[in-house]
This record gives sequence, structure tokens and C-alpha cells, in this order.
Amino acid sequence: MAKRPGFTYAPQRLREFAQSVLDAAKRGGASGCECDVSEGYGLSVTVRKGEPETIEHNRDKSIGVSVYAGERPKARRGHASTSDFSNAAIAQTVEAALAIGRRTAEDDCAGLPEPELLAREAPDLDLFHPWALETEEAIGIARRCEAAAFALSRNIRNSEGATVSAQQSQFVFANSLGLMAGYPSSRHSIWCAVIAEDRGFMQRDDWYSSARVPGDLADAQALGRYAGERALARLGARKIPTRRAPVLFEAPVAAQLVGHFVGAVSGGSLYRKASFLVDSLGKPAFSPVVSIEERPFEPRGIGSSPLDEEGVAPRTRHVVRDGVVEGYFLGCYSARKLGMTSTGNAGGHHNLAVRSEGPDFRGMLRAMGTGLLVTELLGHGVNLVTGDYSRGAAGYWVEGGEIRHPVEEVTIAGNLRDMFKGIAAVGSDIVVRGARATGSILVEEMTIAGD
Repeated sequence: MAKRPGFTYAPQRLREFAQSVLDAAKRGGASGCECDVSEGYGLSVTVRKGEPETIEHNRDKSIGVSVYAGERPKARRGHASTSDFSNAAIAQTVEAALAIGRRTAEDDCAGLPEPELLAREAPDLDLFHPWALETEEAIGIARRCEAAAFALSRNIRNSEGATVSAQQSQFVFANSLGLMAGYPSSRHSIWCAVIAEDRGFMQRDDWYSSARVPGDLADAQALGRYAGERALARLGARKIPTRRAPVLFEAPVAAQLVGHFVGAVSGGSLYRKASFLVDSLGKPAFSPVVSIEERPFEPRGIGSSPLDEEGVAPRTRHVVRDGVVEGYFLGCYSARKLGMTSTGNAGGHHNLAVRSEGPDFRGMLRAMGTGLLVTELLGHGVNLVTGDYSRGAAGYWVEGGEIRHPVEEVTIAGNLRDMFKGIAAVGSDIVVRGARATGSILVEEMTIAGD
């Protein structure tokens, strides 16, 4: 296969590097080996107040090698990596991994995946759409994005900048069980953050768009205007008295709630007993309105992939159905620790879609009636061991289903167990953030600490 424009190596050359790793590991006495050979390139430009602030061209490559000495239950694992693709460097990297493996302790859960779990077929998910973006063109897009925000109002006084990024990569994964697979992919983005000021008081907000295909990105000027509108809307923010009230998480921050669930039912947290959702499989963790589906094969999806980082095939499945946990997120090691089977999630989850059968955003405000709309979360006050949740927040106070005024410097607190089971609705105002798609999420009641 010919070399793709922009890359240094043709796909076949990456396969040859991978085969060299496997051959060297076998000669060194490894009972098993897996490797990942990758390269990527891209451009990222940030403009601030109309002038280029950073211009970054990146070109990276890497070979990661894992070798196993002995068979389960007495396997030992060693890992090493290099950015040098020469024959000598590959040989040295494999030897380093072998040396580490000979000195590590035996681990009854270490080892290659079970052969029947491997992704022997790799459907084309349409993940590669390179953007031949020149530096001056990127600067122009970023300038137009930021300028659209400044044009809204004289109250837009400052900016954290507008960033345009185009990234392309390709990889080959191979192991000694006969699997060799890989594909190219792309990910592009536009982001803008501006600061509004009125009578000495300042408020900041931002917005961004990310996609595999350049043409799927939001219009840069529309994105800049929206970032500006969000910053202006927050002027005049104030604290509110401490109380208990419903909380509506705007879709982008609602995606963070989904992330907390993923962390709590991921392998490492589960086998270490460091999660409030240990032994939750088959039990209700959410209210019945919540269902979450994992969709690894969505065309052009940010989280799409025909194989995980161990070469295991993922599958389309419900991880939550009508509030009940139906699946964990496991790689081979954590699955063995739990006496289970890998779910194809080594390296993380794939596209997660939260069932969004509630009303649109305005309908969600009406459903809440009186409460706090949260549009920004601050700090890291989440304890996945206990489920305790306490984070700084900003947003808007809502009464009678209508936004009354912006709110700042409050803390929202509760426990994720109660919050998940207290979800009253998931809106149809779906936003995709990374590999998570959800609408706004209404929690029936939380403690809001203010004045």
C-alpha cells in the first residue's frame, strides 16, 4: 500500500516494523509479545486579540513493546518504548522489555488476550479525513472566530484566544497470536474563549467543536459569536443563599457525570475495591429514565474503533438499561482480576450515548421549575470510593422555568449514588463531548452552598 500524503511511512512499512519487533521478541525467548507502531502529524494555531500567539507543527512516532516471560498463571511482563525506528533501536527496545520482564514478579493475570476475543475483522469506520491546513489559513480561521466574539459587544474586552487544530495519525497493532491490524484517523477542532467586562466585573466563557471531518466542524464565526454570547450572559452574576434545590446540568457538564460513572465501573477501580459501584452489575445505579449505550462502530465517531489497545474486539452494548448496570469497562488484566471477560475497553470507553427522551433545553428548564442551571464546574471534589460529590459551580438561577440571573461562587454537593438515582430527565439537547453524547441532565435535589 502506497504512503498516504503527509505521513512519513506507508502502512506496509509500519507492519514491517511491527513484524521486526515480534521476531526479535521470539528470538529473545519471549513466550508472547504485542506492539504498537504509530506516527502522527498536525498543526495547531492560537490567535489572541487578533495576533498569532502560538504556532505548533508536530510530528511524532513511537513503538511500544510488551513482552511476556512464561505462561499464565506464572507470566511476567516487561514493557519498553522508543521513538527511533532503526533496526538497532528496535532490537535494543525489545531487549530492554525482555530484561524488565525477567525481573518483574509473576502475575497470574498478566498475558495476551484469549485468541477468541481478538478483532480478526476491522470494518472501515470512515475515521480518516486529513485537513491540508496551511499555517496562514489556520490563523485566518482563528482570527475570524475570535473577531466574531469581539464584534458582539464592547463588553467583550479580552480573550484567552481562539485555537484551530488539525491532527492526523496512523498505527499498526500486532501480537504473537497472529493479529496485525491498524488504520489511520484524524481529529480536528476549533475553540474560543473570551472575557466580558462590565463596571470592573469580568466573566469568562468558551465553546468548541471537534470532529473527524473538517467539514463537520462548527462554523468558526458562529462558534466565536456563541462563546461571546455565553460570556456576556454571565455578566451580573451573584451568589445565592444556601439551600436544597433541583440542579440541571447543561449537556457539556452532564457529560462529566457520565465520566464519573465510567470511572466507577472501570476495571482498576473495581478490582481494587476503590469504587462506590463495586458489585453493581445487574443492580440499579440510576433512575429508570437512564440508559447508556456503547457504540464503538459509529462511522466518524470520536470514540470509534474496531479494536481496543490489546487488540480485543469491542461490541455494541448497553452498559446501563433503564437504570440497571449491565456492563463494566474492562481490559484483559482487570477482567481476569474480577474473574470476568474483557469488554474490549483497554485504553478507555468507546462512544457512549445517553438515552435522551426528555424535552429540549427550554422544556428541561420548565421541568425543573425553580433551581440551578449549572454551565460550569470547578475543582475536583469527587470521591469515587464513597461517591461523595462537591464541586464549585457557576450558571443561572431559574424560577418558573425561566432563567432569572447568572450565578457564581457556589458549591453543589451530594453523593453520586443519590444523584444518579435522582435523575428526573435527560434532555434532547444532545451535545457530543469527546466520546460521550448526552443531553442536559436534571437531578431532583442537591445541596447548593452560597451565602
